[in-house]
Amino acid sequence: VQLVESGGGLVQTGASLTLSCAASGFTFDDYAIGWFRQAPGKEREGVSCISSSDGVTYYADSVKGRFTISSDNAKNTVYLQMNSLKPEDTAVYYCAGRPYSIIATMTYEYDYWGQGTQVTVSS
Repeated sequence: VQLVESGGGLVQTGASLTLSCAASGFTFDDYAIGWFRQAPGKEREGVSCISSSDGVTYYADSVKGRFTISSDNAKNTVYLQMNSLKPEDTAVYYCAGRPYSIIATMTYEYDYWGQGTQVTVSS
């Protein structure tokens, strides 16, 4: 099982970025994929997640209305569209997978993790 994130970068406040999480080594349709982030000195926190089987989604309050998660099962890829970025969104963003279609929001509920991609939002 492999998860590879891409799309991070350095942007200004108010800008947009789209992160991608390409998955391989498992049946994508039976998984839930989550996006987490970790800022320096802080714990890793759940941002958003999606069930690849029924499309159910979850968003943390801090990103609701600004971030959109989507899944392209044909490409085994999950996207995180991030709009109206703020300096407090600065973190390393990780995607994670769990072999259950039910979404989950806690790090311990996920079995597989990508290497992370840095997102930096300047003020």
